[in-house]
Amino acid sequence: MPVLIAVVVATLIVTSVLTAVARRGRSGDPAEMRTDPETLATQARRHPAFKRFLLARRDASTATGWLLTIALVGIAVLSLVVGLLLEMVQTRSGFARWDDAAARWGAAHMTGTAERVMRIITQLGSTPVVVAVLVVVSIVEYRRLPTRAIPLFLLTVMAAELAVNNSIKVIVGRERPDIARLVHANGFSFPSGHTAAAAAAYAAIALVIGRRRSRPTQALLAGIAGGITVAVASSRVLLGAHWLTDVIAGAAVGWACFALCSIAYGGRLLHFGEPVEAAQTAAIVAEGV
Repeated sequence: MPVLIAVVVATLIVTSVLTAVARRGRSGDPAEMRTDPETLATQARRHPAFKRFLLARRDASTATGWLLTIALVGIAVLSLVVGLLLEMVQTRSGFARWDDAAARWGAAHMTGTAERVMRIITQLGSTPVVVAVLVVVSIVEYRRLPTRAIPLFLLTVMAAELAVNNSIKVIVGRERPDIARLVHANGFSFPSGHTAAAAAAYAAIALVIGRRRSRPTQALLAGIAGGITVAVASSRVLLGAHWLTDVIAGAAVGWACFALCSIAYGGRLLHFGEPVEAAQTAAIVAEGV
């Protein structure tokens, strides 16, 4: 019972916090690059440097470089997070100090019912289930708001997550826990593949389903996506498949891959390269000022 209570409480807390944060954030899609032309013109008149910046976006290579810079910043942040976690693992500091304790606590408090529930939850991050959910969402959302970018966007997110996560696994080569492992698991331990897949996939699903929905609905979807990720991450630790630092790194990888892909697709616009095209349109407006 303590295991189930801990997972439920953690999931509800994360879901509630993310929902509240999403509702209090600025309106609109953070990945959407569109801005009212009149607003751009006003800002360009007031700030010559801003006008020069917009005019520079007319150059396709410069605009692409702008988007690439955003992507590189994201990669840098991801590398920093993973690097810090690896440092913690090697020095047994930070979150790594709780790796062994979390594994042993799960083993000591696991019951038959809790194990069955954890096995169900952990499947939400398995490749077959994630792929099945993505296919269903693609079909349903294509019928609601048709655009061929939906399956391509979801495929891009998952492909990016798999490539990055598996590359890190091979490079790091960390062994899995050997404390009461209750599920079969192959390969290396760091980062957690189930957690990374859940973080990337359900965030992408929330963004796709949230198109043209109300602000509260979008916020709730974001909260649920985060809650599922925490539930899957908890299940991997409690079932003995991963260390605590593995799932933290997995969540970081999954969310980073989702963020980079959503930027490339212009958020809910779901049009690959939209940020670059929007920047070039803004430059045309600035030139006319």
